[in-house]
Amino acid sequence: MPPAPTRPLPQDAVDRPLAGFTRDYADGDCVPRHVHERAQLLYATRGIMRIATDAAGFVVPPGRALWVPAAVPHVTAMQGPVAMRALFLRADAARAGPAGVTVLAVSPLLRELILAACSEPLEWDEAGRGGHLAALILDEIARAPSLPLGLPALRDPRLRRLAEALRADPARDAGMEEWAAACGASARTLTRLFRRETGMSFGRWRQMLRLSEAAALLAQGMPPARAAAAVGYASAPAFGAAFRAAFGTTPGSGQDTEAR
Repeated sequence: MPPAPTRPLPQDAVDRPLAGFTRDYADGDCVPRHVHERAQLLYATRGIMRIATDAAGFVVPPGRALWVPAAVPHVTAMQGPVAMRALFLRADAARAGPAGVTVLAVSPLLRELILAACSEPLEWDEAGRGGHLAALILDEIARAPSLPLGLPALRDPRLRRLAEALRADPARDAGMEEWAAACGASARTLTRLFRRETGMSFGRWRQMLRLSEAAALLAQGMPPARAAAAVGYASAPAFGAAFRAAFGTTPGSGQDTEAR
């Protein structure tokens, strides 16, 4: 991939451990491939962010955040109106986060801390409220559980055709032979390519795609039973068990969708 341009923002340069970023986007808006000089915690109180790095794609509904280390190229696309409330972290503060791009669960406390930090001026008082908020935020980021809401990027054009078809219709229950005929490759070749490019079987990859798409539907207010059917689960209990195993919570626990 070619080098990505740097997207300069004041939050990248302010002399503070972290800085809040507030912006609302319309449905369908997209920030083209770019990098930032600082690590980011990308969070939205409303709407779905679909973020693609060169290595993987991530679905980030409300109640989740994406940790993006400094200088990692990424594209951010908005599904529905998105109320982004992000944080930019200086190199020393960024050590609180993961080493790589990771979806994090956002606790109620971390949510309120992010919103509070976004209401502070860029050059907040390090000895006052801003300093206390920053210290708590870094502690919460370090404690935040990681979630498997990312899928490895697919390079082979035949796999990409398959992936695009499944994203358009996650409930499609075609077998590998049927997919092979549609993609112009043998079933054996597709199986081998999935292992090579993703490190997982096609069945496992499809399950993670379905669960990621279900998380997006739930965040938009769809009832769990309808979300299960929409992504190809014939049984609501089976969907609930798979969702709980992947994300550590039940589909009916709800998502935080209120923008502030």
